[in-house]
Amino acid sequence: MKPEQIQDKRIALLLSGGVDSAVALHLLKEQGLTPDCFYIKIGAAPEEGGDQWDCSMEEDMEMATAVAAKYGCKLDVVDCHNDYWERVTSYTMEKVKAGFTPNPDVMCNRLIKFGAFDEKRGKDYDLIATGHYAQTEEEEIVNRKSVNSKLKWLCTSPDPVKDQTDFLAQIYDWQLRKALFPIGHLLKDEVRTIAEREHLVNAKRKDSQGICFLGKINYNDYVRRYLGEKPGDVVELETGKKIGQHKGLWFHTIGQRHGLGFGGGPWFAVKKDMEQNVLYVSHGYDPSAAYREEFQVGDIHWLTLDMTNDGAWDMEHGAEITFKIRHTPEFHRGMLTQHSSPVTLKTLDGPIHGVAPGQFCVIYDKEHHRCYGSAEII
Repeated sequence: MKPEQIQDKRIALLLSGGVDSAVALHLLKEQGLTPDCFYIKIGAAPEEGGDQWDCSMEEDMEMATAVAAKYGCKLDVVDCHNDYWERVTSYTMEKVKAGFTPNPDVMCNRLIKFGAFDEKRGKDYDLIATGHYAQTEEEEIVNRKSVNSKLKWLCTSPDPVKDQTDFLAQIYDWQLRKALFPIGHLLKDEVRTIAEREHLVNAKRKDSQGICFLGKINYNDYVRRYLGEKPGDVVELETGKKIGQHKGLWFHTIGQRHGLGFGGGPWFAVKKDMEQNVLYVSHGYDPSAAYREEFQVGDIHWLTLDMTNDGAWDMEHGAEITFKIRHTPEFHRGMLTQHSSPVTLKTLDGPIHGVAPGQFCVIYDKEHHRCYGSAEII
């Protein structure tokens, strides 16, 4: 959004304690704006004490408090503890138990940052600002049936490594209309430079790793707390030979190489048999069994416009797009077609590695500038 478009807007800024949201606040203040700042508190799992689940929260709050104070902004803590564990965790565990590969951070943006927060406090504001690496642009509607006079699109950041449009591709259209990304036009190095120049307390703080809000707890520990372990056989796909045991299919993703822990490797996870509780692996580098040139997606979630019903795309003959199936800088070229349900995606540059059911396939235009939405791989 252009500065003149937000001058009279009521802005809520989500301060996480990290450098990105801190610089977002600095840039808003540079424009003469004083947003109200909020720290979203998640904390330990409901049945847990204040152990390592809370280990990073105290430091996060100290950083957020210091940054808000530096700019004379009010900072309130919003408790989304139960919302996170009931909404995001239940979604995640339901998917992994069924053998899928969900992304909790994607749903966290929809259900918590732009969801539960909006229900509790954000509804009093015109815009919700975050430190995401993403941009938006508005387009005047010409001869389109819509209740809005303008369309707001989610667009990629110029930093291909840090771009986070894939994590935002499941938010609702009304959430996108309220979203503001002050650092979205910057590279990560530029954000760091601003933070150091302005002597922000978290200028040199490392970026968080792993799942949003879980601090130093890794994904497998997160899953283990809820689903436990369910040992089963690990079998070589080509020979049917048993080579070991896994502790639970939900700890493994299609295409995984690291962390399998079997001798004589490298091994790649290429298939899961949920009924028999068997993990199939293949020997060698990038086995052909792990490649896909065509796959199906369901329940496409459109951010701004339903491109299939708006007349923008001829799905019978195919619509050329670019897409991602994981958080990487690379985009793949593809063709979406639909003769009946579901939609088929065919890659245009040959087979790709690691396509797994339950992952989100994020859909962009041919120039991978606008993010149209995302769909779950079937």
